[in-house]
Amino acid sequence: MRTTYKAIAAAAAATMLLASCGGGSENPSGDGDKITIGIKFDQPGLGFKEGDSYTGFDVEVARYVADKLGYAEDQIEWVEAISANREEMLKNGQVDMIFATYSITESRDEVVDFAGPYFVAGQDLLVRTDDTSITGPESLAGKNLCSVSGSTSAQRVKDDFDSGDGINLVEQPGYSECLSLLQGGQVDAATTDDIILAGLAAEEGSGAFRVVGNPFSEERYGIGIPEGSDQCNAINEAVQAMIDDGSWETAIAEATDGTGYTPNASLNPPTLVECK
Repeated sequence: MRTTYKAIAAAAAATMLLASCGGGSENPSGDGDKITIGIKFDQPGLGFKEGDSYTGFDVEVARYVADKLGYAEDQIEWVEAISANREEMLKNGQVDMIFATYSITESRDEVVDFAGPYFVAGQDLLVRTDDTSITGPESLAGKNLCSVSGSTSAQRVKDDFDSGDGINLVEQPGYSECLSLLQGGQVDAATTDDIILAGLAAEEGSGAFRVVGNPFSEERYGIGIPEGSDQCNAINEAVQAMIDDGSWETAIAEATDGTGYTPNASLNPPTLVECK
């Protein structure tokens, strides 16, 4: 998934867009122009770093959007966006945009802005393949459940299932740590969005894990941008163009190939929300 998309906007239009984008300058073709984009580094199929290569669906959407804004591949600076740090990264100007399975929520929308969504997933559970006792969140009483600090998945467990349900929530900084704990038997399940879990299970490769397949939320993946940014409409136009020209469908098919995961067709491709 290393497709490079050629900019179709005229140079003058790109210049106008970039003049107001935090990561660029008034001359998008200049050697010093960069855009800084936050992604995940540990989510196979979505945002994954291996050596100097960055792959996954989030990465491809980010490349496409950046290209529509006038940035070539070599003008993108990729940085890791850990779930708990995403709002601060945008508020402090560390990144211009975040494409990191970043669910749009009311609390987040109070401190940052969102474009999109560009995908709708659902929270689910990952378990060891030979464990048939876990069929959904209602069967987690007395179980150790791993999720990532600062994620909507961890917060939903705290809000909806943890209190009085006997679930022991174990929070970790990243998904790879949850996978290691699951593999070692220290936790009974891991929870996050279904598409993330499918990628993790496929990356592990031995068939030791399976996704339960009983999603219990709708997660709208937005593009995080600084509060008050005037780039929302331009980003939404780029996402819609990706959907319309078939690039979105190609990217999601490549990202989920071999995982057994099928996006919810009633929710995807998503309907973009109106910018503030």
